[in-house]
Amino acid sequence: MKAAEILTQNITTIGTSATVVEAVSAMKATGVGALIVDRRHPGDAYGIVTRSDIVSKVVAFGRDPHRVRVYQIMTKPCIVVNPDLSVEYVARLFVHTGIQVAPVIQGELLGTISMRDILEKSDFIETPSELELDRQIQEAIAHARTICAEVGHPPRECAAAWQVVEELQADAAHQQATILEKTAFEEYCEEYPEAAELANLYKNWCSG
Repeated sequence: MKAAEILTQNITTIGTSATVVEAVSAMKATGVGALIVDRRHPGDAYGIVTRSDIVSKVVAFGRDPHRVRVYQIMTKPCIVVNPDLSVEYVARLFVHTGIQVAPVIQGELLGTISMRDILEKSDFIETPSELELDRQIQEAIAHARTICAEVGHPPRECAAAWQVVEELQADAAHQQATILEKTAFEEYCEEYPEAAELANLYKNWCSG
């Protein structure tokens, strides 16, 4: 799934000069945990102010919420999400940056996406990407073996098929934070030493 499929379109914005009291009131009225800070002009960046900002920067220090302004506690520019980004990468972005919500932007503000959206709207329970990626890898391996086994296919075509496998395996290893000790192509070369002729076309992985 993509960010565009699970984003929240109910956007609540606020100005930089608004007080924290106004920000809290807006959050209570709309039931959101973050407000997008309006841009002053088209070339300006979006900002964001969250419940966490208010608690950690105002409440924790006993500051007067009537006097503290949004611009004093907001994050600007804030991290934004492309609507075409997969849910897995959005989740990874949240983990790496420590944020829990971000505006979704593509030319214009489309909505926001949050940890809650990921948990409640995505299909990670029904169709975990790990299983889908493994299925794609197995299909790609079978295709590459077929291509290389058939007579008449040039080595370049065979090498291209294995490159697809390699890219899928690399993606899976990155997603699972593991190290790929041996690729499917290397295993294939061990089974069929004659495949070493692909070496010059595919990163010299087979030494013959």
